[in-house]
Amino acid sequence: MKQNIILYLSLIFIFSKDFGSPGLSLATFDVDATPPVGSQMAYGPVINTWDMSLRARGIVLRGAGQPIVLCSIDWIGLANESQDEFKRLLADAAGTIPERVAVHTVHQHDAPICDFGAEKFLIGAGLDPLSFESTFTRQVMHRLEEAIRASIKKAQPVSHIGLGEAPVFMVASNRRILGPDGRIRATRYTTCTDSALRAEPEGLIDPIVSLVSFWNDDKPIAVLSYYAVHPQSYYQTGLPNPDFPGIARFYRQLAVPQALHIHFNGAGGNLGAGKYNDGSHENRGILAERLADGMRRAWDATKREAITANEVTWAIEAVALPPAKYLESLNTDLKTKANDTIYISNSTSKIVWYNRCLEGKKIDIGCLSLGRARILYMPGELFVEYQLAAKSMRPDLFVAMAAYGDYGPEYICTDIAYEEGGYEASDASGVTAGSEKILMVAIKNLLNR
Repeated sequence: MKQNIILYLSLIFIFSKDFGSPGLSLATFDVDATPPVGSQMAYGPVINTWDMSLRARGIVLRGAGQPIVLCSIDWIGLANESQDEFKRLLADAAGTIPERVAVHTVHQHDAPICDFGAEKFLIGAGLDPLSFESTFTRQVMHRLEEAIRASIKKAQPVSHIGLGEAPVFMVASNRRILGPDGRIRATRYTTCTDSALRAEPEGLIDPIVSLVSFWNDDKPIAVLSYYAVHPQSYYQTGLPNPDFPGIARFYRQLAVPQALHIHFNGAGGNLGAGKYNDGSHENRGILAERLADGMRRAWDATKREAITANEVTWAIEAVALPPAKYLESLNTDLKTKANDTIYISNSTSKIVWYNRCLEGKKIDIGCLSLGRARILYMPGELFVEYQLAAKSMRPDLFVAMAAYGDYGPEYICTDIAYEEGGYEASDASGVTAGSEKILMVAIKNLLNR
């Protein structure tokens, strides 16, 4: 009788364990995304290569429903139909659906821009697609597909996440300088040679770099960093390079080599390094060291927390943003500036974006929940106010944000910014007032789920 009871209790213990569930696992991927000599970047042709390559890096998180894919690319922007195609291809490679894929760029300027819809539009108009010619882009997509499929075979178990943050000193500053009339009197661009503008206060920024890491017991697998700033020291060199965020990422890769380091740019649409950068080439290394120092302190402050599959969710909110009215007239200007690479790069995606708005297309905003952490994945060149608002909505949580998802709308300002004027709120923005309320509601909904 005693033996039967022992056998019965043993069977209960065995069958109560969930042997059918593999638990959380993480795969990492990393491919070269550097365009070859002779190809076009956003603001001119590639004439040579630099010391460091552009990377397309990411993770595939498995075990919490269908896989979740997060990807960051050292390009200036990935817009409209390119977002659709990248998400579809990466989803297929990872065995998931496009709605569970987020593809973002870091927004370096000596780098490619990508929009298959813009390429199609320009060719249809009998114009040279210039920076939107997609041969190289499709090669990178193929590399990503192969890398993801291979990485899944080497996925590692995830037992813990790590959350850490720290301030970054003397990198970001606000670009918009207000005059006494409440309107923008000057823009302090990322390279600022005007000493008087550099002397202005730092202004509204989010100084925090946030780190989210994934661990297999005491071994880090991947480190995701989030920091808001326009990531240029100097550009239009003809040399593709990841600029100071890429160098900072490389420093941290050397410091913690067992984990893949992936960097996302936060809501830095109205931020730059202009207060601390006069364009001197030495500043690229200085800014990189300052950002890497913040990343190091965030890593040192990281607290590991056990994580299970039921503490991981992915949610989206599909939003329709109001397009700017001036977009209607961009078609008429295009042919007169058909050979202007910068104009083509800055304008064609907005034409395609406008047409997509008329067709009722929406943009997905994603939110990854990891225990007490919430990471938002947002479109466009978002103002820092959105990031600060998200953090203030849930001070009880660890909140981070990646912007520069769908690049179609480009600058997404606050409502008051359209009254203040300035570069970002002019024809650099593909949306108009009213976007703020839509996005704030979506952010709140995602953070409170």
